[in-house]
Amino acid sequence: MTGKFFVWMLILLGAAAGPVRAQEMHAVTIAAVKYSGGGDWYQGQSPLQNFITFLRENTLLDMAPRAETVELSSPKLFSYPFIFMSGHGNIVLSTDEAEGLRRYLEGGGFLYIDDDYGFDKFIRREMKKVFPESDFVELPFKHPIFHTQYSFSGGLPKIHEHDNGAPQGFGLFVDGRLAVFYTFETNISDGWEPPGTHDDPPEKRLQALQMGANILTYALMH
Repeated sequence: MTGKFFVWMLILLGAAAGPVRAQEMHAVTIAAVKYSGGGDWYQGQSPLQNFITFLRENTLLDMAPRAETVELSSPKLFSYPFIFMSGHGNIVLSTDEAEGLRRYLEGGGFLYIDDDYGFDKFIRREMKKVFPESDFVELPFKHPIFHTQYSFSGGLPKIHEHDNGAPQGFGLFVDGRLAVFYTFETNISDGWEPPGTHDDPPEKRLQALQMGANILTYALMH
């Protein structure tokens, strides 16, 4: 882990001993990725706020109260230990954005991608611009990301039905470290939305929030 990202590990280790206050350590700020191509990148902003509320109320992670928005070509990208990307349609990364994302991930950052239906073929194409030498690999159910805070022995929970497929979690690895986690056929972030947005039952919404807590905790620990 690089020195730049060492403070995020300290935040998590401090949380294990008791609640960490913002005045004692820097709170963790996460961001939604703004991208081009016609896809609705902005729909990633709303679920993050509810996700943060859950984390602040149910875990010992010291979370900043608001999520932010970041472009992959911005120097601000390196201010966030965890960034989130979602959408329904097309995404196009410029050369600068692809290079910026690669530097971010090689430097210790973490990207979580959630397919909100119709995103799969586009995000796979664009991530090849970032890591042409790498492919997504499906993670086994025993992987720690499924068990970091809450245990999901059967892998990802199924939150929102799209094509009746089984949920899948894919990873991209950088020097052996899981740097990108991509969820498909589950729509975890739909479960982070307010109760009436998608009419997902309470138990599904709770599973989505708990799985999200696993993802973020894992990202901060590795």
